Amino acid sequence: MIVSDSSLRRLLASGKIVVEPLEDYQLQPASIDLRLGEHFLKIDENSVESITLDQPLSYIQIQREQIVIPPQSFLLAVTREFIRLPSDITAFVEGRSSIGRIGLFIQNAGWVDPGFAGTITLELFNANRLPIRLDAGRRICQIVFARMDSPASRPYAGKYQNQRDAVGSRVFQDPEA
Repeated sequence: MIVSDSSLRRLLASGKIVVEPLEDYQLQPASIDLRLGEHFLKIDENSVESITLDQPLSYIQIQREQIVIPPQSFLLAVTREFIRLPSDITAFVEGRSSIGRIGLFIQNAGWVDPGFAGTITLELFNANRLPIRLDAGRRICQIVFARMDSPASRPYAGKYQNQRDAVGSRVFQDPEA
């Protein structure tokens, strides 16, 4: 079941869900708007001939309050907010409709597992033929929380736990790699 704004207020006040820092205007009827952070990663295209799933990638780190995403380009970003979920609540992150309407696609692989703690790494793609300039601190996506029918028997404790900056792919650490 999706968690409403009134339930979110109670969960935040009790500390069961953590979203920090949080301003009142970010709370929506069934979600919380998340803001763009100041840390970005761009795949270093000059470091590899092709991308594979079993080798780590090299990234160029960018730390700034404003970023320009060239047309048809991909960039990793981070939310300003740190999130912590209990073992009985999951969440998913979607780009804001207003942002999608300018041709900026925002992903995060969709799901935030129960037990996750950290900032959210966002995958940004500019589908336009024009550059898009983004300012840190702007609301860029929204997180929706859902109660599970029972607590997870194994809450998230994976390779992205407690991340504070944008984090590149760690798919090469998967057991089948």
